[in-house]
Amino acid sequence: MSTEAAVKISPLRAWLRSIGQDQTRVRIIRYALGVTLSAAIAYAYNWPLSFLLPVLTAFMLSLPLPMPSLATGLRNMLHTLMAFALGLVFALFFLQFPFVFILMLGLVMYHLYYYLNRGGSLWLAIMGILAVLLLAMLGNSHEGLAAGVSLNFVWTGWLAMIMVWLAYLLVPDPQSAPYPKAPGFQPGYSPAAADAALRSTVVILPLASLFFTLDLTSYMLVLIFAALFTLKPELSAGRQAGMNSLISTLLGGACAWLFYWLIVAVPEYYFYVALMLLTALFFGINVFSDRPTAKYYNSALIALLILVNGSMGEGAGFTEKFIMRVILITLAVIYI
Repeated sequence: MSTEAAVKISPLRAWLRSIGQDQTRVRIIRYALGVTLSAAIAYAYNWPLSFLLPVLTAFMLSLPLPMPSLATGLRNMLHTLMAFALGLVFALFFLQFPFVFILMLGLVMYHLYYYLNRGGSLWLAIMGILAVLLLAMLGNSHEGLAAGVSLNFVWTGWLAMIMVWLAYLLVPDPQSAPYPKAPGFQPGYSPAAADAALRSTVVILPLASLFFTLDLTSYMLVLIFAALFTLKPELSAGRQAGMNSLISTLLGGACAWLFYWLIVAVPEYYFYVALMLLTALFFGINVFSDRPTAKYYNSALIALLILVNGSMGEGAGFTEKFIMRVILITLAVIYI
């Protein structure tokens, strides 16, 4: 009996052992598990901006990096707090003085681009750009809204960092896993970084000024997409980033359409979690593949998460939101 049991169990053990020794398989399973757990928690508790939890978790787990250390995780949490504190200062104080606001906005955007081009933290740069533009746009309409969004974004960002730690603990990397070495931050003045930051600022500042002057809060995704596309100031790089985002949105939209109608057919929480796990596994297999299309899939999953979340509420329309998102990204690409 024991020999037969050993024969039956050994293939399973061998399969599990092979997964634990294959870095790509580990990343796929960790990615799927982390995204699924985050989506399950967000859907179950549904606090304001809860949909950002799986979005941020997917972004961090898609990076080919080792488990963040305690110091790195706490630093990312601090960066999130710093970024939204800066954005809240803009929303509460500088908006009262439009001319000063535009000057300060240009100065802050320049320093964020300059910091990134010198090898600074991508997380801090993106959080800073999002916080300054998003909270200022919301504060232009209502100060209280900006404060509420800021608190919920910081809380969700911190929880996403915890979910990343949990995913790495549940699915650890092989001990011999190789990782790319980070370039590191360049101290001192860098003429090339300064020139790149200036070009990015010159591109985004007129658009930002127009949005704040005309109070185009409903279309602020165009501004945010344009700011993210100008992280690399070369025309070809910005255009390519825009086209990649457009392709990812179309891919994510097609998958979101199927996901949405399956949820409509079986509106059960457990089915949602199971479907999310299968979906995240499918996207994870493609994210960590060697195919040229791999670069589209993580953004496509993020588009799926946003589109599905926006279509789950009462009276929400999936088709309208999908078409509007495609139009907004296209406008940002055209502007770049």
